[in-house]
Amino acid sequence: MDKTSINKTILITGAVLGLLAVLLGAFGAHGLQKFVDSRSIASFTTGVRYQMYHAIICVILGNMSVLQDVIKKRIFYFFIGGITLFSGSIYLLVIDEIIGVSLSSIGFVTPLGGFLLILGWIFFLISLLKIK
Repeated sequence: MDKTSINKTILITGAVLGLLAVLLGAFGAHGLQKFVDSRSIASFTTGVRYQMYHAIICVILGNMSVLQDVIKKRIFYFFIGGITLFSGSIYLLVIDEIIGVSLSSIGFVTPLGGFLLILGWIFFLISLLKIK
């Protein structure tokens, strides 16, 4: 991927994740109340919030010219993996009540996703500290 391509990919992904976070947030605030308890809604909201935080940082990352593309890609992949596993597993664990299928066996994925998000932030911080 060339410089423009990776930046465009990160920016578009950030925008899509932001859009999905708003849509999922609206669903969580207005559609889930009929189907799940307040504890599940709070969990769902946590997934949405973390997705939005990382959507915003993807937009920032895609606009940063001070980081090398290889560094941006690494950070981006950690964030995407983290969002997918952390927020995605929370969404699935909450809606399993609605679809009638127990997905509790995927609960171990949530902290793994959180760990990937942390790694992304660590690499981001280290990369920023190395700027001359």
